[in-house]
Amino acid sequence: METTPSRATTPYDASEFLGGSEAQAELLNDALESGNPAYVAHALGVIAKAIGMSEIARRTGIKRQSLYAALDEEGNPTLGTFFSVLQALGIVLQAEGAAAAAGARVEKREKVAAAG
Repeated sequence: METTPSRATTPYDASEFLGGSEAQAELLNDALESGNPAYVAHALGVIAKAIGMSEIARRTGIKRQSLYAALDEEGNPTLGTFFSVLQALGIVLQAEGAAAAAGARVEKREKVAAAG
């Protein structure tokens, strides 16, 4: 029986294809919308790797190894690390109410209470 020669493969690294700020923002928005903390940490890690983890470590003052650990799929970055990395990446977050995000009209509580 003939066997085909095996080929060496390398793991896919999304950071190699994530150079532009629009693509980075799209990835982070998708992660935030998912509500999955592991995905958010991983997305930040991919973006940080695209820029260069050593550069992000320099900008944040956080050791490179600590950034890799915190921004891994299994990582759980502190809120301080999360915001330090966002600032180093030049990313700004803005909160928006769910109703406003969906384009719905937001009613005052008094009107809702009176109707109930």
